[in-house]
Amino acid sequence: MIYYVRADASRDGDGSREMPFRHIDDAARAAMPGDEIIVAPGVYREAVHPRRAGTEEQRIVYRSEQPLGATITGAEVLTGWKLHAGTTWVNRVDNGVFGSYNPYTTFVCGDWYFAPTVRHTGSVYLNDLAMYETVSLEECMKGEPDPCAWNQEEARYLWYTEQNGNETVLYANFQGLDPNAEKVEIAVRRNCFMPEENGIGYITVSGFDIQKGATTWAPPAAYQDGLIGPHWSKGWIIEDCEVHNSRCCGISLGKYLDPENDMYFYHKRVKSPTQMERDAVCRGQYHGWLKEKVGSHIIRRCHIHHCEQTGIVGRMGGVFSTIEDCHIHHVCNSQQLGGAETAGIKLHAAIDVTIRRNHIHHCIMGVWCDWQAQGTRITQNLMHDNWPPEGRPHARGAMFSTDVFIEVSHGPALIDNNILLSPVSVTIPSEGIGVVHNLILGGFSLINSGVDSIVNGQREPRYTPYHIRHRTEVAGFMTILHGDDRIYNNIFVQQHPADPEKKPTVCDHRTVGTAPFDIFPSYDEWYAPFKEGAEPNMGGLGTAHFGHLPVWVKGNAYFNGATVSRHEDAAYVGEKPVSVTLGEKDGKPCLDTDVYGELKGCLRGIITSDILGCAFEPEQRFENPDGTAIVFDRDYFGNHRGLSAMPGPFAAAEDAEKALW
Repeated sequence: MIYYVRADASRDGDGSREMPFRHIDDAARAAMPGDEIIVAPGVYREAVHPRRAGTEEQRIVYRSEQPLGATITGAEVLTGWKLHAGTTWVNRVDNGVFGSYNPYTTFVCGDWYFAPTVRHTGSVYLNDLAMYETVSLEECMKGEPDPCAWNQEEARYLWYTEQNGNETVLYANFQGLDPNAEKVEIAVRRNCFMPEENGIGYITVSGFDIQKGATTWAPPAAYQDGLIGPHWSKGWIIEDCEVHNSRCCGISLGKYLDPENDMYFYHKRVKSPTQMERDAVCRGQYHGWLKEKVGSHIIRRCHIHHCEQTGIVGRMGGVFSTIEDCHIHHVCNSQQLGGAETAGIKLHAAIDVTIRRNHIHHCIMGVWCDWQAQGTRITQNLMHDNWPPEGRPHARGAMFSTDVFIEVSHGPALIDNNILLSPVSVTIPSEGIGVVHNLILGGFSLINSGVDSIVNGQREPRYTPYHIRHRTEVAGFMTILHGDDRIYNNIFVQQHPADPEKKPTVCDHRTVGTAPFDIFPSYDEWYAPFKEGAEPNMGGLGTAHFGHLPVWVKGNAYFNGATVSRHEDAAYVGEKPVSVTLGEKDGKPCLDTDVYGELKGCLRGIITSDILGCAFEPEQRFENPDGTAIVFDRDYFGNHRGLSAMPGPFAAAEDAEKALW
């Protein structure tokens, strides 16, 4: 059955074409498996809560009749501003409008939140851009931008809130604009499109503009909300949507609400935060964390931007999912929120998740896969400018910046055929990582670091889980030994100024190349204590059992002084200086580079799953989610490489001149 929704209908109808519903949520109440909901252009100021799941054969489809013509917003227009003083205006809102959730008394806070707890989940929007919250009326009236904000012009527009009886009082510095002549809105609702119950699966959301919500901080051992998300279910498709202006997260593929382990550390503090995370993983199995019940979502062709925690967040609920062909940018730029959950894409337990063909830029980080990146593949992405503007100081509680961060995971995880142009490209305090056929302008960081702590005078390892191959069931826990990495057929260019004084353990290490891997053994060096004929002394092998794992480095090309590992086999070291610049052609990003002129005739073998082998701890090979082998004979564009391959992401030199996205 097809239901119709039109915001400007004269009265509430029955969902027929002749008498459409006025609200999408009314259609959600009626929809059954196999039904389609067609939404006419208009602004829908409501929260949509799907009540019923579709099935794999009969999905429930919500579709904007005109691409991006239907807007679902968590904001309301606020008029009637009165001049307070100077360029600051005031408005009063009766708290009854907020119901049980007032975003202007609810703070952004919780586990892994490192910034001061002074920001509210509410927001004030001026002409579709979020204004910046202050902690006092005096600061608001002063009208000076926060020096940490990435966009100093936008940061001049400030707001402050306080409570007066049953009213929320809002002050806003509009810098000379008349708010009664501009479009001014405030976030009123927490979400725009999310089920309130678990297990509402097999839903398609297509073509909507989803914007402006008072979302909450979404750490991994808490209920994770966003403007839109499937809320612990299976098989959603979110496609061709624009998702923007979330106080915290845009799209959530995240965790269910577990009252016994919801921001446990924030509320109780008696267990270490990493122990709390291990608890969450094991409790998840009890609460239905199985391949048959959770995950396998698709997010495709979405435009996600101007969110202040993440563009896409997820803990465990995003397993077996695909995020593809999305444009993700300007995430966590205000620097008003800070903590360990900020990135364009931030996923915990990205088991068999594929992140491909996305354009990710101007985010505090590009992609951050934290814990259990097992079977994860980050491929064919363009990432750049995931780095603060020059001169912007580091905000209190803010994370460092990088294109790709894979943290405390045992692998196998693949970073292949990407263009990584930020000053730090790959951050891997992990093991079992494959870095294959990338163009890399930034450094490796947190090599052999960023995992364990020294507490009470002793080392406290951070044990993290690994899983049955291509499943969610936990196979074991182990600390990170470091190493077990494969670095094949990449191009390394020392484009950004290097700082040789900063070691690879430092988060902003910018020295490019593979020398950081010199601390690890070769395979033969590592295996010597275990080989046949060695003393089978269980205790005596402890040193080897807790030592570094081996690495493999082969077939890479190095330019402008990029460092070369002692393990490198068949390196190409360019003698002439080269440059790589990201430009624009016909409105599309493109490269201006002479690297490939220097690489003519430099050919390598085709890399396969058999060459990469198995990640050590899970004993799982670098392979597709269905267990089939990967042959790296397709490049960044999907073009065929033939019988041999140049280093880097392109099959042919001329491909470097094409539009990249």
